[in-house]
Formats: sequence, structure tokens, C-alpha cells
Amino acid sequence: MSLIFYNSPMSTASITELVLAELDVPCEKVRVDLKKGETRTPDYLLLNPNGKVPLLVHDGVSIWESAAITLYLGETFGVEKKLYPPPGTKRGEAMKWIAWGNVTLAEPGVRLSASLSPGNAGAAEKARVDLAGCLKILDDDLAGKQFLLGGYSLADTHLCSIVGWLGMMRVDMQPFANVTGWMQRCGQRPVFARMMAG
Repeated sequence: MSLIFYNSPMSTASITELVLAELDVPCEKVRVDLKKGETRTPDYLLLNPNGKVPLLVHDGVSIWESAAITLYLGETFGVEKKLYPPPGTKRGEAMKWIAWGNVTLAEPGVRLSASLSPGNAGAAEKARVDLAGCLKILDDDLAGKQFLLGGYSLADTHLCSIVGWLGMMRVDMQPFANVTGWMQRCGQRPVFARMMAG
């Protein structure tokens, strides 16, 4: 089996790095320098025409987009390791949260990130309001649960990474006690602790 993971620090590739670490799947790691344009070279663009990370190449097949990679790794390696549900409604739930994180939750996060420069206070406030609405959805769902699907899964790994990114932009998590408790529980996973330490 050939598994190559193209990544760059401080990018959405961090999600894939956590997923691979949780699964304990051996892979070749290739760090690319975004500032030097290493994702824009002809060779890289043949693998990922988007010119972005993360990129996973499994037995010669390119898979890009962090959500797609998490879903793929979950289906391929996660079921056996009890980190991803087998086919059925629980898998549907996992897919829902992974896609929701990348689409619905990340969209106002990207708007907030883009609006943090001076003179964009109105856009930043609108993004924060939209994020609060999303976080309430997550908070309500987590009521009475330890993790998204009951037990820990790659859906938690994926979504927790995105919520953590929002926290780095100082999104107020205090009103969402279920989310903050869930984040703490996710952070106690040995893989999370190792990666946060260094």
C-alpha cells in the first residue's frame, strides 16, 4: 500500500494529520511550502489541480478536500478501528457533521478571517452572528452526549479541528457549554494532546 500525505503547517491539512494519527495509519508525509508556491508546480497540479493542501495519494489515486479525505480514510481504515461507523444511519450522521463543518460552519469562519483587518467591523460582526447560530446548532445536538455519535469518532476529530480554528480567531465559545465541554473531551485524546504539544 502506498499512502502519501501532502501537507503544510497552519492549514486545513492539520485536520487530515489528526485523522491519520487517530487511525495510526503509516504514510509518507510530504511537507509543501505554500509561500514558495510548491502547490502551484506542474507536478503538484497534476495531483491536485486546485493547488491546495491537504492532498492524499493512495495507491496512485489523488484525493483532495479535507472532508473527502476524512470520509475516505474513515471508510477505508476507520470502521475496523471503531473510529468510523459501518454503513448505516450512524455513518450518515458522521458524514453530516463532517460536511457541515467544512461547508456551513467554515463559511462564516472564512468570512470572519477575511474581515479581521481594520475597517471591516460590520462584516466581522455579521460573520460572528452567523457563527453563533452555527455553534448553537452544534451545542444543542451535543446536549446529553459525550461526542457527536455517542462514542468518539473521526467526525469529532474533523469537526473539533474546525471549531478549534474558530477559537484561534477569538470566537466566543462561552455561551456554548456543551461545545466547550466536548472540545475539552476531544482535547484529552492522546493524539490531540501530542499534536498540541508540538
